[in-house]
Amino acid sequence: MSETSIMLHTPLLRGARRLRIALVGLPGAGKTTLFKAVSSTAPQIGELTDTHRIYRACTVQIGLDEASVVDLPSLSALHHLQDEDLGTLKYLLWGNERPPITAHEPGAAPAPFEPPDLIVQVVDATNLQSQLELTLELSQLGRPVVLALNHMDEVRRKGLHINLQALSSQLGMPVVPISALMGQGVAELFRTAVATVRQAVCPLPQAPSQHIASSLEALGSALQQPGIDAAFRMPHQLLLMLFASGHAYIERELQEHFGPLMPSLLALRAASGLGLPRPLAEEIHADRHHRAATIFEAAQRPGPLEPGRGWRFWLDAFMLHRQWGLLASLAVFASVLFVVFEVSGWIDSQTTQRLIEAASGWQPQSTPGVVARAVVDGFIGLIGIVVPYMLPLLLLLIALEEMGLMHRIAFVVDRGFHKIGLHGGVAVPFLLGLGCNVPAISAVARSTTGRERLIASVLITFVPCSARSAIILAVAGKYLGVLGVIGIYALTLLLIAVTGWLLSHRQSEVGPGQVQEIPAYTLPDWRAMLRETWARSSDVLTIVTPLLVGGSVVLALLGHFGFDGAINTALTPLTSWWLGLPLVLGLPLLFGVLRKELSLLMIFQALGTQDINTVLGTVQIVTLLVFITFYVPCISTFAIMHKTLGRAQAWFSVALSVGVALALSVLVRLVMGMFV
Repeated sequence: MSETSIMLHTPLLRGARRLRIALVGLPGAGKTTLFKAVSSTAPQIGELTDTHRIYRACTVQIGLDEASVVDLPSLSALHHLQDEDLGTLKYLLWGNERPPITAHEPGAAPAPFEPPDLIVQVVDATNLQSQLELTLELSQLGRPVVLALNHMDEVRRKGLHINLQALSSQLGMPVVPISALMGQGVAELFRTAVATVRQAVCPLPQAPSQHIASSLEALGSALQQPGIDAAFRMPHQLLLMLFASGHAYIERELQEHFGPLMPSLLALRAASGLGLPRPLAEEIHADRHHRAATIFEAAQRPGPLEPGRGWRFWLDAFMLHRQWGLLASLAVFASVLFVVFEVSGWIDSQTTQRLIEAASGWQPQSTPGVVARAVVDGFIGLIGIVVPYMLPLLLLLIALEEMGLMHRIAFVVDRGFHKIGLHGGVAVPFLLGLGCNVPAISAVARSTTGRERLIASVLITFVPCSARSAIILAVAGKYLGVLGVIGIYALTLLLIAVTGWLLSHRQSEVGPGQVQEIPAYTLPDWRAMLRETWARSSDVLTIVTPLLVGGSVVLALLGHFGFDGAINTALTPLTSWWLGLPLVLGLPLLFGVLRKELSLLMIFQALGTQDINTVLGTVQIVTLLVFITFYVPCISTFAIMHKTLGRAQAWFSVALSVGVALALSVLVRLVMGMFV
C-alpha cells in the first residue's frame, strides 16, 4: 500500500479514557442494526434497573481509539415516558451515578456503567419529521449529540433529497448519512462521534417558542434553586420543560424532596398556561412538533442532487444485501477455488512438477549426496508452495481488497463469524488459507489480537490448503467419487464451526467490536499490489525455508541410515492399532509434516502401487484420508504459529489438530465398519 501520514490525536481515548456512546432511537430506526454492525462477538446484555427493557453493550475499536457503545431500549419521547422507559432517561442523565433524588429508591443505579459522553440518535431518514421531535428533546440533555440518518439508501431510492448541511446547521449537531444494514457511512459516523467529543461540541439550545418561554419565566425562576439543581443533577431547561409538561416522575420526586414548595410550583405552572390557546402540556408538545416540522422543511429544500444510480449503486445493493450478499461472497469464494484448482494447478504442473521430474533420476547413495538431494527436495517443496499457490492467491486477494470487494464480504459475513468468536475481517485470511495456511496465519497476525488471533489461527490450520486439497481430489475423487469429496469438505466446515464455537467459549476474554470501512470501488494499483504481496509473503523466506529444508534433511537421513523400519515399528500404535492401516505407512504419514503431497507420493511408494484400492479397503482409504486432512498441516504452519502466537499456543494447535485427526479418523473407521 502507498505510504500515508496520519495525524495522531492525543490523548488517545482508550482504557480509562475510553469514550462512552449511547445509541438512542425510535422503534424501527435501526439502532440495533447499527450496534450489531460494530459489536464484539459477545456483547454484554442486561436489563436497565427496575425495568424489563434490554440493553446491549460492548467495546468498539475506532481507529486507535476505543468506545463503550450501549444500545439502549427504543425511546419515543422524553416528556411522556412509561415507567418502563424511565430507565433509559435515568441512564442518559446519570448512568451509574445516582443523584440525591434517587436515594430513597431501592435497587441499584440505572445501569452498571458510567453515563455517556455522547449520544448517537439513529433516525429513519425516510420518516425524518416525526423523529426530529426526539432530537429536540435530546438536545436538552446537555451532552454532545450526533444524528445518524439511517436508511439513506431508501431515501435515494424514493428520489428524496435531504440537505445535510441545512439540517446540521438548524440542529447545531453533526449529521451523518448511513445505511446501517449495508455498513455504509458507519465508519464516518464513529469518526465523527470521536471528533465531536474531542471538540466538546454540544447541540444548539433548542428553546421553546417565545410565547411559551415568556409564560414559563416565573416557573423557571422558582425551579432555579441550588437545592433543586443539586438534587436532580440535570440541565435546568430540561427540568423546567419536564415539569411544565406534567412529567409524573419529576412531580413525584419534587413532592418527595421538596414537598413544601409543591403548592407554589403547581400554582405557577397553572398560571403559565393561562392565555395559551391550549393547555400548557399540549401547547409545549404542539410547539415542539411545529419546530420539528420547520427544521424538516428547511432540510428538505433542494440541495445538491444525488448522483444518478450507476453501476456502483447497484453493485452495492447486491454485495451488501443481507441475503444476496452471501451469494456474492460465495461467488468470490468460487473464484478463489478456481484459482486454486485450475490456475494454480496449471502453474504447478509447469514449475514444481517439472522440477520433481528433473530431480527424480538423481538417487544418490552416499550420505553427502542424500543430504544434497534432501536440500533440493526442500527447495522444490518451497517453490511448490510459493510459485503456484501463494503468489497467485495473494495477488488475487490483494486485488479484491484494493477494489473494495473484500471489505464488503467481510461486512456481510461478520454476523456468521461472530458465532465462532471472530469478526468478518478474517474472511480474507480464511480464503488465503485455501492456497497456503502460512500467509493466511500471517495475515491474521497483522489484523487481529488476543483471543481472536488465537481462534482464527487455530481454525485456519483446518482450512484445506492446496496441498491437502490435492490429496482430497486425488484420493477421494478417484476412489470415493464426488460425494466423497463433498463429504470431506463438509466435514471440514463442520469441524471449523464446532471448534470455533468451543474455542470462543474456552477463551473468556472478548476483543472489541470493529467499525468496518466500506470504501469506494477503485481499480487496483499494480505496483502497490506487488509491494503488498512481498510484505505478506516475506515470512516464508525468513521462517519457512530453513525449517522446510532442515526437516527434509532430517527425514532423508533417517531413511538413509535404515531407521525407516524402526520408525514404522514405533508408529505401530498409530498406523495399525488406531487407524487400522498397513505398518509401512508410518513413515509416509510422518513425512506429511513437511508437505502433504510428499506424504501421498511416499504412500504410493510404500504400498508399491498408485492404485491403492487394490491394497486398501474403502474404510481404510477414508480413514487414511481423514487423518491426513486434519493432522498437523505442515512444519511451515507450525513455524509461523510459533512466531505469531508463541510456543505454548503453537503446540496447543498441534495437539488439537492431532487429537481431532485421531478422533475423527477412528470415529469414521468404527461407523463405516458397521455398514461396510
